[in-house]
Amino acid sequence: MPRQLSFDLPVREARGRGDFFVSEANAAALAMIEGWQGWPQRKLVLTGPQGAGKTHLTHVWAGLSGATVVPAHALGQADIPALAAAAVAVEDCDDIAGDRSLETALFHLHNLVLAEGKAALFTAASPPRSWPLTLPDLASRMQATALARIAPPDDALLAAVLVKLFADRQLSPGPATVPYLVRRIERSFAAAGAVVARLDAMALERGRAITPALAREVLDKPGA
Repeated sequence: MPRQLSFDLPVREARGRGDFFVSEANAAALAMIEGWQGWPQRKLVLTGPQGAGKTHLTHVWAGLSGATVVPAHALGQADIPALAAAAVAVEDCDDIAGDRSLETALFHLHNLVLAEGKAALFTAASPPRSWPLTLPDLASRMQATALARIAPPDDALLAAVLVKLFADRQLSPGPATVPYLVRRIERSFAAAGAVVARLDAMALERGRAITPALAREVLDKPGA
């Protein structure tokens, strides 16, 4: 039964392998993550649009490999030799393009972790050839890295993402709500995340269950 939203509950994102829904859009990327011991040169770049599940797959891989997960923008304060002592995943690598000091830190981590015989996963929204890197040696190494891509969602994956986003927020939408949203929203992971957040806020504000009627109000609202 859909709950009346009178409590502002925390978001608890599920990131286990069993919480990852597989479709044609992400099956190849998942296979690469699960087959990580066969990566060429022990490294992989994982790409996909915002909300596609890159972080989820990164944590799946960390569970398989024992890797440390670190955001690229934190590399400036990181102990690079300590990170390189085990497998490592660096998230949002494209976000640091143009920052010479962070690019240098990523370059040294890349070289050290491979010299130690460990594996490395790098995530980004787009392939390395489109990152505006200023360090030529880093650009060449990233572009020479095997690539796995999560594609934009098909109907099945978009529905599964919506269900997971609601569950992460401890929400129980009415049974017709997700199919209604799949038909109406932009076909992107970012749009799914945005509409679930708006539905959560409106349901809490009005003390209403999440139903297609409430979803219609959210989607018809100017600026939605």
